Amino acid sequence: MRNSTSAVCCFLAVVVFNSNAFAQLGARSAEEWVKTLESASRLAKLKVDEAVAALKLGPRSVVADIGAGSGVFTLPLAKAVAGGGKVYAVDIDQGLVDHIAKKAAEAKVTNVRGVLGKFTDPNLPARDVDVAFIYDVLHHIEDRAGYIKSLVTYLKPKGRIAVIDFFPELGPHKSDPKLQVTKDETKAWMAAVGFKPVAEHKLYDDKWYVEYGR
Repeated sequence: MRNSTSAVCCFLAVVVFNSNAFAQLGARSAEEWVKTLESASRLAKLKVDEAVAALKLGPRSVVADIGAGSGVFTLPLAKAVAGGGKVYAVDIDQGLVDHIAKKAAEAKVTNVRGVLGKFTDPNLPARDVDVAFIYDVLHHIEDRAGYIKSLVTYLKPKGRIAVIDFFPELGPHKSDPKLQVTKDETKAWMAAVGFKPVAEHKLYDDKWYVEYGR
């Protein structure tokens, strides 16, 4: 009995370790995220239309909105690729995936597909992505290099990854290095998978916006 109990304890310890080994940094509940992501003060600074327009998406493009959150960018991206394209709204929180699905249905947007991602893999249903869009999310991923390595496997040969994130010294996490990423770090992670900067957009004062491609 003692051995059986010990085995169960060991198993549970492994499960707990594996489930927390790669977690979302700065995690919150879905309700808290929606309140934060859709606050008027934040929305005013996003420049959603300009950020989407910079990608020059075609009407049949497939976009993966990585860490889609409450869907602030998802629906504009879906509009940009209307006419045959689609958007995967990827998040690790089922509550947020459901929130986006409801928002899309209310707006009668039919080319959005919710995807429950994993901490280390976007878990996309197909390897058909033209653009992976990562706004204010990369710094929340613990294993950034590993995630990017997984992400590129879902891209088409000419696929791009667009990253927008805070300059560490200007962002909301100045005192927490774990929640900071730099352009140089990201460039190195991209280089490790055969990607390089192909475009940079000077759209924000506090954030950098770079596209990467093969």
